[in-house]
Amino acid sequence: MVPVPRPSARVHRARRIAIIALALLPLLPLSWVLYHVYADDRALPDIERFIRFQLPTTGVVYDARGTVLISVAKEYRRMVSYDEVPVILRQAILATEDKRFFSHAGVDYRVLPRVIGKSITRSLSTWWSGDGELRLRLPQGGSTLTQQLVRGYFLAERTSHEDGETLFHGGAGPRLVSLALGVPTANKVLRKLEEVRLALWVEREMKRRYGSRENAKREIFRRYASFIYLGNGRYGFAAASEYYFGKELSSYTSEDAAEAALLAGITKSPRDYAPGAGAPAPLRRRNEILALMASEGFISKDLATRAQAEPVRVVAVSSIKTHASAAIGSVFGELRKHGGDRFGVGELFLGRVSVRTTVDDRLQRIVNAALETGLARYEQRHPKAKGRIQGSVVVLRNGDAAILAEAGGREVYEERHNAYSDYNRVRDSRRQPGSAWKPIVYLAAFRRGLGLDSIVLDEPIAVPTSANGRVKWIANYDNQFKGAMAVRQALAESRNTVAVWITREIGMDDVIRTARELGIHSPVPRYISMALGASEVRLLELAGAYRAIASGVVAEPYIVDEVNDAAGVALYRAPRITHAFAAHGLREIQEGLRGVVRIPGGTANILDRRDFPIPVLGKTGTTNGFRDALFVGSTWGPRGITVAVRIGFDDNRTLGANETGGRTALPVFREIMLHVYREQLVGAAPAFPGAFERGIDGYLTARAAATAVARSEPIRPGGGE
Repeated sequence: MVPVPRPSARVHRARRIAIIALALLPLLPLSWVLYHVYADDRALPDIERFIRFQLPTTGVVYDARGTVLISVAKEYRRMVSYDEVPVILRQAILATEDKRFFSHAGVDYRVLPRVIGKSITRSLSTWWSGDGELRLRLPQGGSTLTQQLVRGYFLAERTSHEDGETLFHGGAGPRLVSLALGVPTANKVLRKLEEVRLALWVEREMKRRYGSRENAKREIFRRYASFIYLGNGRYGFAAASEYYFGKELSSYTSEDAAEAALLAGITKSPRDYAPGAGAPAPLRRRNEILALMASEGFISKDLATRAQAEPVRVVAVSSIKTHASAAIGSVFGELRKHGGDRFGVGELFLGRVSVRTTVDDRLQRIVNAALETGLARYEQRHPKAKGRIQGSVVVLRNGDAAILAEAGGREVYEERHNAYSDYNRVRDSRRQPGSAWKPIVYLAAFRRGLGLDSIVLDEPIAVPTSANGRVKWIANYDNQFKGAMAVRQALAESRNTVAVWITREIGMDDVIRTARELGIHSPVPRYISMALGASEVRLLELAGAYRAIASGVVAEPYIVDEVNDAAGVALYRAPRITHAFAAHGLREIQEGLRGVVRIPGGTANILDRRDFPIPVLGKTGTTNGFRDALFVGSTWGPRGITVAVRIGFDDNRTLGANETGGRTALPVFREIMLHVYREQLVGAAPAFPGAFERGIDGYLTARAAATAVARSEPIRPGGGE
C-alpha cells in the first residue's frame, strides 16, 4: 500500500488562509459600508453653499406705491428662522418626523431595528403574494430631519434616477450589493448610505461652525422648515401655510394645532396628504399626528380631541393670480428687453430681484371695473354676446408715457381668470382705429398751414380703389353732406369726406411722417383710405400718439420703473427719455380735439356736461361694419393722463348697428376719468389754456350768431316753402 504523503506546513497555511478569507468575504461589503459612512471624507459637497443656503425664493412685482401686484417663483417659498416657526408647528413636526432630533447626531440608530424589520416583512410579503421576485424592499420612514434635508438638498438628482439600471457607484462593494439585490435596489441602498454619511457630516460641520449642538440643530431645523416640499409648488411651511390656510406662521398659537398637524403631515407624501376640503387621507393623517403630539406631551389630550373634531378648511388662493395680468405680462416683456442675464424674468422667478412698476394698483382696479361695467352694458343690449365680447384699456401719464394701468382683456373670459400669459389686446392686437386716426391727419395738415377756422367742403369725394380706374365714393356716418364748414367743426363731427380731402391735398407721406413722430410704429400703408383709419395699429401706440398731442412731449411708453437685487441695490432705472414735439400745428390739434368735446354735434360732446366736470380732449373711433368701437382722450399737458379704450370681438365680427365709439367705448373712458380725479389719484385735473377755451367760445358765439341771422332772413320771392 502506497503511503499518502502528508501535506506540507506551507499547504496547511494556505488552506487556513483560504478558509479565513472565505469566512471574511461576507464582511467585505460591511467593511466598505463602515469605512465609506464613517471614515471616507472624499467627494464631499460644498459646505459653504449649504451654510449660505441661498435658495430660490419668491420674486415680487410692486406698483408705484409699493403694493404687491404679483408674487412669482419657480419654487414658492418663504425663508424662516428657527424662532419664526411657531412652537405648535415645531412640536407637530418633531412628533411625526423626528422625536429625538435634538439629541441624535444626524442619524437615529434606535429606529434601525424597526426599519430593518419592516424591510424584511415587506420583502417577504411581496414575494409570497406573487407580486415580484424576492428582492429587498425598503420602507418609507426612519429618516431624521437632517437626513431628509440632505436628501433633498444634496441628493435630489440621484434620488430621481435611482430606479434606473445604471449603478451609481462603481466600486467593488457596490457591485457586490448590486449582484445580490439588483441595480435599482442597490442604488436605493447606496443612496441611503450616502444620506446617512452626509447627515453625520452636516451635523459635525454645523456644530463646528455654530459652536454648539443646540445652535447647529436650530440652523438645521430652520433650513428644513424653509426647504421641504409641501405640494402645489410650495416649499417650506411658511409658504404652505399662506397657500393652504391664508395665514402667516406668526399668527399660530396652540389653538392652531389642527393646521400645524396638517402641515406636518404633508411631508410624508405631498401628493397624498396635501390638504383639501373633504379629502380623507389628509384628515386621517392630521388626526394621527395630533394623537402623537398628545402622547409626547406636546399638547393636552383635550386639545387633541377638539382639534381632531375640526373640519379641514382650505383657502388655497394661488399667488399667481393678479388683477393686473396684462401689466405683469408687459413687465416680463420689458425685463426680457432690458435685463439679459442680470435682471431678466428668470432672475425674478428665482427671487433674486424685485421690480417696481409705474402701475398704480388703485387706478388698475378702477380700469378693470370700468371695463367690466362697459362690457356688461353692451351685453344688456346684446344678450347673445354675453361672455364673448372683449375690450382693452391703457392709461398713460402724459409727462413721460409711464403706464399707470393696463387691461388687455376682461378679468374672466370663457370661464377662466385672466392670466399674465394670455393674449394682451393692448399690445398684441393690431386693429383698425377708425376715426380715432383722424387727429393725425389733421395735425399733419395744421403743420402745413391749415387753420382751425379755415373753410373746407363736406361734399361727395371719390377715391381710386384699383389701377383700372374704378373709384369709391366716400360717405359720412350720417349719410349727409353739409357743404362748407370750419375745419374745427369737421374734426368735431368726424366728417369722413373732409379727412380724405385733406389727406389728398397734403399727401400721404406727410400723414405717415407725422404718425411716426407721434410714436406709431406699425406699418402704415400708402392708400387714401388710411385717412379714415383703415390701417391697423396697437392700442398702446394710439394712446401714445394722443398722449404726445396732449402733452407736447414725445416718449415711448414704459412700465418697469426700477429693478432691485435681493439686497435692495438698484440694477436698473427707467431712463425716461423724452423730447418736445415740434410745436408748429400742435396748438391747433389740441384746441381742435378739445372742440370735439365742447362743440355741439361733436362725437364726444356728451362729455361737456355738469356731471362730468373734468376738462378733456379726445376722439371717438368706429371701424367699418361696427367691428370695433374706440375712444381715446386726455387731460391737458404733462401733468395730465391719457386713456385709450377699445371694444370688439376677437373674431372681428360686428358689434351691431349703431355700436359706435361714442356709445360703446366712451362710457368706459368717462367712468375711469371720473373715479381717478374724484379720488385724486393723479392730482387735480389740469385746466386747458384760456386761449383754447376762448377760441372755442368765439367760434361757438360766431356760429350761433350766423345761425340766428340765417333763421331771421325773410323768404325771398320765388323761393321754396
